[in-house]
Amino acid sequence: MDDTTNVGTIALYLVLGLVLLFVVVALVRSVRIVPQTVAIIVERLGRYSRTLDAGLHLLIPFVDRVRAGVDLREQVVSFPPQPVITSDNLVVSIDTVIYFQVTDPKSAVYEIANYITGIEQLTVTTLRNVIGSMDLEQTLTSRDQINGQLRGVLDEATGRWGIRVNRVELKAIDPPASVQGSMEQQMRAERDRRAAILTAEGVKQSQILTAEGEKQAAILRAEGAAQAAILTAEGEARAILQVFDAVHRGDADPKLLAYQYLQILPKIAQSPSSKMWFLPSELTGALGQLARGFSGVGDTGGPSRPAGESPLGEDLPPVALTDPAEALAEARRESAAATADATSAGTLSGRPFDPSVELGQRPGGGAVPPPLQKPATPPTPEEPTA
Repeated sequence: MDDTTNVGTIALYLVLGLVLLFVVVALVRSVRIVPQTVAIIVERLGRYSRTLDAGLHLLIPFVDRVRAGVDLREQVVSFPPQPVITSDNLVVSIDTVIYFQVTDPKSAVYEIANYITGIEQLTVTTLRNVIGSMDLEQTLTSRDQINGQLRGVLDEATGRWGIRVNRVELKAIDPPASVQGSMEQQMRAERDRRAAILTAEGVKQSQILTAEGEKQAAILRAEGAAQAAILTAEGEARAILQVFDAVHRGDADPKLLAYQYLQILPKIAQSPSSKMWFLPSELTGALGQLARGFSGVGDTGGPSRPAGESPLGEDLPPVALTDPAEALAEARRESAAATADATSAGTLSGRPFDPSVELGQRPGGGAVPPPLQKPATPPTPEEPTA
C-alpha cells in the first residue's frame, strides 16, 4: 500500500513538472521584444499574420511563429568584378556597389526567395546591356550615365520586392592589360604634343615681345639722336651769332686784330704735321684789310654803320632752345611712357598681340602718361656783356 502511494506521488510530481515546463516554454515563446530598425514577420498556422515593429509583443504559443526578421536600415552590397563586353569587342572588368533599403518587409520575404542574390543578378544583366551599347572610350568617360541607367532599371525591378535602390556606383572599370598599355602610350603622346605646343607658343610670344622691345628701343634711340643733333646745331648757330655780335659790338681796331693774328701764328707752327710755315710779306696790308672788314668801312672809305653797333640790330634773335628743366621733364615723361609700354607688353605673354603696346611709337598714337613732377628750374646765368 505504501509503495503504491509513493508511485502515485512521484507520478504527480512529474506531471506538475511537465506542466510547469510547458508554461515556462509557452511564456518564453509568447513574449517577443523587437529592436529598433528591425521588422519581424509573424505567421499563424503557416499563413502571414502581421508584421511586428519595434517594441514588446505577445504571441500565441505554438500557433504564431516568427518567419523572418528584416533589417530596415540602408544596406551596402559590393559585388565581385564582372566581365562585360563593349561594342568594340573588348572585355572589361567592372566592380559595382549597390545602396538599397527595404521599404516593405512582407514583400521582401514573400515576393522573392533571396533579394540580395536577385539584386546582384539583375545588376549584372543590366550592366551588360548598358555597356554593350558603348565603346571603351564611352565606358571610361560615362560613369554618371551608366550609374543613372543602372539605378533606374534596378529601382523599377526591385519596387515589387519592397526594396528601394538609392544609389549605384561603379568602383572600377579595368580594361585588358594590352589596352591599358596602348592607352598609356596614347596619353603620353598627347601630353608630349601639348607640351610641345605650349613651348612653341611661349617661344613665339617671347620673340614677339623681344622684337617689340627692340623696335621701341630703336625708335626711341633714333628720336633721341635726332633731338640731340638738332639741339647741337641750334647751340652752335647761337654761339656763332653771339660771337659775331660781340665782335661787332666791341668795335675791334686794327691793333687788336693784328695782336690776335700774331698769337695764332705760333699755334700754327706748333702743329706736328707742319714742317714749314710762311709769314705773309704784306702783313700790314692784310691786317688793314681785315680791320676794315670788321670795322664796317666800305670801299669808299666811309663807315657803313656807327662804331659799336651790331649788324644784327638791337638784340640777338630769340633763343630757339628749350628750357633745360622742360627738356629734362619731357625726357623723363617719354622714358616713363616707354617703361609702361614695355611692362604692359611683358604682362601679356601667352595672349594674342595687342596693338595698344605700340603707344608712343606713332605720332599722336595712344594716351600720354601723366607727367612727372617738374623739377625746380635752375637759375639762368646772366649773359656776359661785351
